Amino acid sequence: MASWNQRHGSRMREEKMFMLVLLVWLLPVLEALKVSPLIEKVSDHKDFKKLLRTRTNVLVAYTKTATSGDSHLKLLSDVAQTVKGQGTIAWVNCGESEGRKLCKKVRVDPSSKHGGAELLHYKDGTFHTEYNRPATFKSMVAFLKDPSGPPLWEENPEAKDIVHVETEKDFRKLLKREERPVLMMFYAPWCGVCKRMQPVFQQAATETKGTYVLAGMNVHPAEFDGLKQEYNVKGYPTFCYFENGKFLHHFENYGGTAKDIADWMKKTVHRAAARGHGAEFSQVSQETERDRQRIYPRARCPPQPKTPEVPWTETDSPVFHLTDDSFDSFLEEHPAAVIMFYAPWCGHCKKMKPEYDEAAEILNKAADSPGVLAAVDTTVHKAVGERFKISGFPTVKYFVKGEDKYTLPHLRNKDKIIEFMHNPQAPPPPEQSWEDKPSSVSHLGLEDFREALKKKKHALVMFYAPWCPHCKNSVPHFTTAAELFKEDRKIVYAAVDCTRGQNNELCKQEAVEGYPTFNHYNYGKFVEKYNGDRGEAGFIHFMRSLRGRDQAKRKEEL
Repeated sequence: MASWNQRHGSRMREEKMFMLVLLVWLLPVLEALKVSPLIEKVSDHKDFKKLLRTRTNVLVAYTKTATSGDSHLKLLSDVAQTVKGQGTIAWVNCGESEGRKLCKKVRVDPSSKHGGAELLHYKDGTFHTEYNRPATFKSMVAFLKDPSGPPLWEENPEAKDIVHVETEKDFRKLLKREERPVLMMFYAPWCGVCKRMQPVFQQAATETKGTYVLAGMNVHPAEFDGLKQEYNVKGYPTFCYFENGKFLHHFENYGGTAKDIADWMKKTVHRAAARGHGAEFSQVSQETERDRQRIYPRARCPPQPKTPEVPWTETDSPVFHLTDDSFDSFLEEHPAAVIMFYAPWCGHCKKMKPEYDEAAEILNKAADSPGVLAAVDTTVHKAVGERFKISGFPTVKYFVKGEDKYTLPHLRNKDKIIEFMHNPQAPPPPEQSWEDKPSSVSHLGLEDFREALKKKKHALVMFYAPWCPHCKNSVPHFTTAAELFKEDRKIVYAAVDCTRGQNNELCKQEAVEGYPTFNHYNYGKFVEKYNGDRGEAGFIHFMRSLRGRDQAKRKEEL
């Protein structure tokens, strides 16, 4: 009996050990299979040729086995989501039988590569180049958006001493935390003058490391239009000098050397130190201005027309895209549908599109789907927009048997959309609008904005959207500050609902790219963006400091 128990126990241990080994072996395989559905797995040569024939911009990851390209595939899954509609990523596993045949036909052997993976790019149906840039998210996205374009500046090892800034948030953080003087180069990747100046700027950054901060930021994309307006960037490169987070000067020596940049920085710092020293400051200021006007080539790259975005209707979107002519017949065929009315320029529509596409990938393709998702560009198909009185974007409506049943301002992400379609419920009743509540805030629109601000020495304007959570949080504090200054006829706290009527045009003109945006105006002229605290203390302190400076200036004049 004891012998049987021993044999049985031994077999059980062996089986457990086998299962453990099998699990350890399977885990990386299963992990590798968790690849984004946006990556097209190809193994058949005919399918491969069809892919190259129908897609113009394809990056193919060839891997030795299912697991050898694991790190690449995880990264490429994120890249595929970002370049959706602009580029295609495919995967060929050369370790499986069909994939091995394909790899032999195209003469690719990833086993000879480090990590067992090779990335090749195909353009307009033919091989273009091997991808040999850094295996980073940013570099791969930049490559697929412009396969023939230059590498990113930060990919250059000689630019290691430049602080490379990617977002406006990072830019604001740099200015806030950095105690050393900062010289920021706003540039565009295609600009010839920028390319000529980058080695000089790199050298200056290395030579002045530890004393000054030299930074670079590609501000060509449309998302930085507000920043360009703020710092008067009318061509590339534009150099802005900051101290303690505040912009002081432009550097305009576009033919200078690294020494010229370093010398200018030293003199500019001395000039700042000389402030308040009367004639001494005046002399330093004049010397610096003469240096600034030395005869150097001052030509810059003018702003380049922006590359038009690929229209949503021309991407691989699973959403049904409707027109004035197809709208009614579509609703006849589909008894339950959510329709997104949008404008191509609308930032919040752009943000919602990937979520909407992902929800449509499920709802529009499932046999037992409770309904479908569609979209209408009402800047093109105006009759539909006018018929349903669309005045803000995006507007999302739910139709049942052709009837406009609900407007759904709360549906903005994939999960909420799918959840609603499986259990359609009336949205909560709308709150009373801020504009309809009595307060000391002046609510302005396209028709009266300019005229109203012309009469006020200081206007703090809040550009907002009623559905925006951050806006809702700011409203009571902004209203309290307005109440405190309501007797001062030279001050106004004003608000603009960017979703109402033609106000979206006004918000575009004022470079509003997110909500809420706070701008300070002086007699109708834009002065600066307010980036301070969004509590009542911050709004009140900002206006009090402005009035304090006004009073000090009057005393000086007297």
